[in-house]
Amino acid sequence: MRGRRGIAALACFALVACGGGGTSGGGATGGTTPTPTPPPVGGVLAVPAAESLSVIDVQKVLAEAAAQARADSAPAVIAVTDRVGNVLAVLKMTGAPATALVSHAPGGADLDIQGAVVPAEAAAIAKAITGAYLSSAGNAFSSRTASQIVQQHFPPAASTPGLESGPLFGVQFSQLPCSDLSTRAADGPMGPQRSPLGLAADPGGFPLYKNGVLVGGVGVLADGQYAFDPDVLDIDSDRDEKIALAGTVGFEAPTAIRADRVYVDGTQLRFSDVDYPALTSLAGASFAATVPALGALVPYRGYYPGGAVIAGTAYGTETSGIRPSRAAEFPNPDAFVLSDGAGNNRFPVRAGTDAGDIAQPLSAAEVRETLVQAFTIMTRARGQIRQPLDSRAQVSISVVDTRGQILGIVRAPDAPIFGTDVSLQKARTAAFFSHPNAGAELSADPSADVRHFVPALRTFLADPSALTGKIAFSDRAGGNLSRPYFPDGQLNTPNGPLSRPITQFNPFSTGLQSALIAGNIVQGLQFSTGASASDAPRRCSAQARVANGIQIFPGSVPIYRGSTLIGGIGVSGDGIDQDDMIGFLGLNNAGAALGGFGNAPLAIRSDTVVVPFGAGGVRLRFINCPFAPFLDTSQQNVCQGL
Repeated sequence: MRGRRGIAALACFALVACGGGGTSGGGATGGTTPTPTPPPVGGVLAVPAAESLSVIDVQKVLAEAAAQARADSAPAVIAVTDRVGNVLAVLKMTGAPATALVSHAPGGADLDIQGAVVPAEAAAIAKAITGAYLSSAGNAFSSRTASQIVQQHFPPAASTPGLESGPLFGVQFSQLPCSDLSTRAADGPMGPQRSPLGLAADPGGFPLYKNGVLVGGVGVLADGQYAFDPDVLDIDSDRDEKIALAGTVGFEAPTAIRADRVYVDGTQLRFSDVDYPALTSLAGASFAATVPALGALVPYRGYYPGGAVIAGTAYGTETSGIRPSRAAEFPNPDAFVLSDGAGNNRFPVRAGTDAGDIAQPLSAAEVRETLVQAFTIMTRARGQIRQPLDSRAQVSISVVDTRGQILGIVRAPDAPIFGTDVSLQKARTAAFFSHPNAGAELSADPSADVRHFVPALRTFLADPSALTGKIAFSDRAGGNLSRPYFPDGQLNTPNGPLSRPITQFNPFSTGLQSALIAGNIVQGLQFSTGASASDAPRRCSAQARVANGIQIFPGSVPIYRGSTLIGGIGVSGDGIDQDDMIGFLGLNNAGAALGGFGNAPLAIRSDTVVVPFGAGGVRLRFINCPFAPFLDTSQQNVCQGL
């Protein structure tokens, strides 16, 4: 692993946003409160069938991908995972590249993981996990889809500068090898397992479906590059993508749910630039003719032992680590929880651990009610990224205390896996940036790069007391400040203070988000190659309150008791406005039901902050709720006045 800076050093709209207008907030702390919606009596969400990849299935994926690689004279590293991220095989074909070069910074001065040379196996695994984790029974997304939704403009293309950033801007820095939520191969087969490079924006990763059920992903690295697609409006000839698509033959994503059937704000998403008719004939492909004739099953330390193909786990079973909740764990009949493989909920509902820091931490009853109410909002909400149209949203929901400790996690049955880790990142991020000690703790970080973001933010806001608890930051507000253009998307403007300048920015170096965790990504890569005896720690930065990293796209709000911060709630797995609404209204309704806690007081929310800019300044946002959000009512402006 090497690079010119960063990695080398490490290795050696003035809107008060709400659907239809109006400000946002509520709960017992401020605003009016509607009557909370009671949870449904019976289940309303379908549970995926218990399908899994057999050894023969995985062998077929490998053989077909390898046959395409041979036909294209492009020997490849091919990885297969199951739905919860277990690596089932890594095939390294003879002559395949040993490494992949991560895209350099546009200006040439690499930071974070820009310009790194990483193991080809890591890149292939990350692509496979991306295909599996971003998909569900309602949407099939590829790593090309991921590339489209994480860049500085959406959609990214030469003709689109001036548009806002991708809706999942920053999601690539999730599922990290240092995450304290993600499991590791040494922990057993339960997921969600970690990824060596987070989520991939490099084409060449697809989901795998069996009998119409999502069962895993396939990822390929043949071209020696770990990059992204800067222009989604043209058609690329990508070797990695063609080989990976061949691996899906017999395990194709249903046509009706592929990314190109999903629209975000009128923009069609992309699934693949190559289609099945372009593939070579795979009729004679067999595993017996592939290994050892074309390559070998190679180990990748910390992820896959090598030598043999492993069968996948069936999602929803105890073995998979994600299963239906029992009544004593969570009252909603649709709820799923994370399990330890032995029957125990890994993150049962509990009270806040921060009694030494605040007078009255969240109680277990308050945490449970917040999760219940948010889950109920989700079951009523119209999903944005799911097919068919008017499907219900399915997400993961996390609640944390002010120390970032997990107080409870609950998921919908078919929520995309990526949202589990991301919902926790979001909850922690909102609580961290709203905390009185945020500025002091960042200023004491061992990294000078991390430390410089504090004065940059205070100067940008013209507020020397920023990050001292005076402002309640949502992830939407933090995201406003984390874009390489401010306001988001507008050209010839300065970068947000938590972002890299546009001449420095690409998806591998976003700003504070990537600066916090780059060192531990590198350590994990070094461990897997044998260059280090120590694996990445189960904490992604020196900042203990954000142990799995921060997130910079919407879907979280801090939790308050009066004017005192007591925690955060994060939501992920559907459209970002849906995520915002589920967390915000769920917390509001929980506060209304129990009293004494809720959303931040109106006077301190981030949408009261006007950034000095131009003639009139630019107001930050707090949350944004979607139009016509519910399936059971035509009600509009559901967040207005709360």
